[in-house]
Amino acid sequence: MNKPSIDQQALRTLARLTFGNAASLVYLGAVAAAAVFVTVDTLLVAHDDASFAGVWLFLLAAPTVFVFLLGGSLAGAESFGPAWFMYLALTVSVLVQSLALGWFVRLVRGGARRHRTAHPQGA
Repeated sequence: MNKPSIDQQALRTLARLTFGNAASLVYLGAVAAAAVFVTVDTLLVAHDDASFAGVWLFLLAAPTVFVFLLGGSLAGAESFGPAWFMYLALTVSVLVQSLALGWFVRLVRGGARRHRTAHPQGA
C-alpha cells in the first residue's frame, strides 16, 4: 500500500479538525439552522419592513467575516461588494472558525492527555 502523501495527510488533518469533533459540529449545526431560518424568512415570510434575520448569520460568523468584508472593501468592493463575495466570505469564515474550534479542542484534549500520561500510575 502506498503511504499517503504529506498533502493528503494535511488535508485529512484539516478536515478532521474542521468537521470531526463535537464542538465544530455543534457550531456548524447552529450556522446551518440559522441559514435555514434566514432562507425561510427571506423567501416565505412577508414583511412590511426589512427583516434582520440575516444578522444571525453574521453574528455566528463574526469576527472573521468582518475581516474578509473589510479586506474586500479595501480591495475596492463597494459596501458589501457583490453578493457572491458576501456568501463566499460567510462560508470561508464559518469554516475557518470551525477549524479554530477543532484546533482548540485538540489542544485542550492533548494537554489533558499529556498531563495524565506524564505521571506513572499509582504515583
